[in-house]
Amino acid sequence: MKVLCILYDDPKGGMPSEYPLNSIPKLEKYPDGMTLPSPESIDFIPGELLGCVSGELGLRKFLEDNGHTLVVTSDKDGDNCTADKELLDADIVISQPFWPYYLTRERIEKAKNLKMAITAGIGSDHVDLQAAMDNNVDVVEVTYCNSISVSEHQVMMILALVRDYHNQYAIVRSGGWNIADAVSRSYDVEGMHIGTVAAGRIGLSVLRKMKPFDVNLHYFDRHRLPKSVESELNLTFHESVESMVAVCDVVTVNCPLHPETEDLFNENLISKMKKGAYLVNTARGKICNRDAVAQALESGQLSGYAGDVWFPQPAPNDHVWRNMPNHGMTPHTSGTSLSAQARYAAGTREILECFFDNRPIRTPYLIVQNGQLAGMGAHSYSEGSATEGSEEAAEYKK
Repeated sequence: MKVLCILYDDPKGGMPSEYPLNSIPKLEKYPDGMTLPSPESIDFIPGELLGCVSGELGLRKFLEDNGHTLVVTSDKDGDNCTADKELLDADIVISQPFWPYYLTRERIEKAKNLKMAITAGIGSDHVDLQAAMDNNVDVVEVTYCNSISVSEHQVMMILALVRDYHNQYAIVRSGGWNIADAVSRSYDVEGMHIGTVAAGRIGLSVLRKMKPFDVNLHYFDRHRLPKSVESELNLTFHESVESMVAVCDVVTVNCPLHPETEDLFNENLISKMKKGAYLVNTARGKICNRDAVAQALESGQLSGYAGDVWFPQPAPNDHVWRNMPNHGMTPHTSGTSLSAQARYAAGTREILECFFDNRPIRTPYLIVQNGQLAGMGAHSYSEGSATEGSEEAAEYKK
């Protein structure tokens, strides 16, 4: 079979000859007890770059030893891109949320051999799930592989925004030492009200990590948490997102992107937030309206916005979020730390082993199977597509 793998570019200076750490911690289970990916073997060193083109997710030896063909590219956008050409006769396509190959209906319908789309990570909104269902293309992802990575990134961003770290760091870098300038937008998080939109694996992890800061915790989710968890963390549940954002100083976004959540944080919802609140989004860029966020920062309705998700990705060079005031944006990196790469590379290998051996793929990994939402997809997504507008990614210039 032919496997097409779309990964982000190699480092500008080439692949590292050495890494800061000699090894990474070995984990056995996720916090909910689910075991980490368990392929029969791996052909990579955990802790090294795997998510870029030369890293190849550590798959080449495995695939070629078993008679399959692997094509790896980062060229995924614009007319006549390599990915589009190679997709035409591909059986399996692998993409990442950080460098997504937008599998639109048009692309899926041209790929007559396509049987499965694998997300090396979590979040499969770059696939037109409705088109996948209509064309009997299975969609799977490596559930939980980088959930903790993302929640750690969120906590970092919450603290950086509230303490105004970016401004203070810039003052030092520029040779300055004006204390008043450095603290004029700096606060403590202690005592603040912090809420998450969705309390799944990532959202709940953020709540757990923020509890020791002596804050008041809130959440909104269409699936209510067990009473025991609400009691343990002293959580306040809200029946609507509007109710929650009205009382929170910090709001984090942790819901998947699908038609029901697209453009959720628009001008109307942001206007209902507390004046001067902070908004952190490591879910998907399209959940927050780009112009509404920029305008809210300009007006002061938001004191800060941080996240590492954009739409499309890569973001065009003139994307308004690159230069808006009081932001703490990063490129989409929260879920692709070297630690996370080892897990999602192993998970991708596990999925491929199961597929080739005609063994069941773990139910939590399933998003679409046999023409319908399945597994985690049935729990988290709604039918439809969130890929409209993805062609703007071609406007990014390296």
